[in-house]
Amino acid sequence: MQELKSLLQTKSDMPLQKQAVINLFLSSSHVKDILISALKPHDLSLEQFNVLRILRGHNKVSVNLQDIQCRMVNKMSNTTRLVDKLIKKNFVTRSICSSNRRKVEITITNNGLYILKNLDEIIEQAENNATNNLSNDELVQLNRILSKIRT
Repeated sequence: MQELKSLLQTKSDMPLQKQAVINLFLSSSHVKDILISALKPHDLSLEQFNVLRILRGHNKVSVNLQDIQCRMVNKMSNTTRLVDKLIKKNFVTRSICSSNRRKVEITITNNGLYILKNLDEIIEQAENNATNNLSNDELVQLNRILSKIRT
């Protein structure tokens, strides 16, 4: 709690709800920093990584931009711009849907699958580093509480 008070530079008691929200933001930022550091040597942003994982989950079946956007962790991302950067890196391809020319379909390439395969262990280690202070029971409880916040 002292860390939280020093960040807010306040001496008065803070409502528990406000402490919880600020702690969520601080924790989110901490975890993002760990993941960003793990991805930086591979010239990928968290959002680009998220797009690649979404596409990998579709087993080389094309996905339209709107579906990718709906599945993004950060809904504020400019998916078109992210996909453009992934195309330049040869991690995805873009094509026009044959049945609806207004739809753009995105497919992960073998290079995209390869980079993800190389990143799997690195990201798993980063995720472990982000949560290594928690026991399995605490992780279960944390997941339950965080899910409850979103309902």
